[in-house]
Amino acid sequence: MVPYIRSMTQISVLDLAPVAEGSDAGQALRNARDLAEYAETRGFHRYWMAEHHNMVGIASAATAVALAHVAHGTRTIRLGAGGVMLPNHAPLLIAEQFGTLAALYPGRIDLGLGRAPGSDHIAARAMRRTLASDGESFPQDVIELLSYFEPAAPGQALQAVPGAGLAVEAWILGSSTYGAQLAAMLGLPYAFASHFAPAQMHEAIAIYRDRFRPSARLAAPYVMLGVNVFAAGTDAEAQRLFSSLQQAFLNLRLGRPGKLPAPVQDFEATLDPYAKAMLDNALACSIVGGPERVRTGLQDFVARTGADELMVTAQIYDHTARLRSFEILAEANRAVSAAA
Repeated sequence: MVPYIRSMTQISVLDLAPVAEGSDAGQALRNARDLAEYAETRGFHRYWMAEHHNMVGIASAATAVALAHVAHGTRTIRLGAGGVMLPNHAPLLIAEQFGTLAALYPGRIDLGLGRAPGSDHIAARAMRRTLASDGESFPQDVIELLSYFEPAAPGQALQAVPGAGLAVEAWILGSSTYGAQLAAMLGLPYAFASHFAPAQMHEAIAIYRDRFRPSARLAAPYVMLGVNVFAAGTDAEAQRLFSSLQQAFLNLRLGRPGKLPAPVQDFEATLDPYAKAMLDNALACSIVGGPERVRTGLQDFVARTGADELMVTAQIYDHTARLRSFEILAEANRAVSAAA
């Protein structure tokens, strides 16, 4: 297989296909395709969707199916899962699904792999029935999955068709040091979920870079970090848009997940100290503001982390405002690159 190519800092999109209050999953998936097409024209490097189950505010549960819908409307942008929660699936099935995508859209498919269930316990049991598969077997499942993308040997009894011999870029995802160690050991690129779990970000990056072993897939460590970016014409408007994510995250932590709420003016003023501290900690890797604040925020975050790539997500209630946010981000990134 062709090794990955290390490059300067790239900007990519993570889309949770948010289902806004008053809308439905069909519209969320149509918005997802529209966002991917838009991101492609603005020079974003990748577009990823994430697997979540039993969550009425996220429409990307059938991740490979949703990506096929998105892929049909794009031509050049890389597409992938950020990620597939491997304990929910047999590795062969995932190899076949993403092998199918790679056969249809060659040279464009990524496969980010996580070991969390991406759901609650009830949904996990419904998917796996016995819970016999869990995070403890994640390293073995990853190795098995990667083997299905190798060229088939003569007489090989079990193959992924499509899948065998196809170039699918595999990533390890994580929100702790566990994934960092596994990615380093296997010589795979590493994506850290700093957009919602930043506590161990710096430690995980250091472990990954220090322990990285070159592989046929990757010659040097490559780190992608999740960042929330909410951009608008003014700092105040960006902060108002950000309140949708704040509300959704607080609702999730309080055990009442729902659709993406409409933004609220001065939402932080309504929070008690505990709720505010929780949001500040969980969403610490967020850049919220007008064009200038976004530009300096990008510059500072990359300088602090040395990230090779940023995976940007924006849970914005209004789809037009979300497109505008990514446009401002693209302009800010061009300004940062020009000044480098």
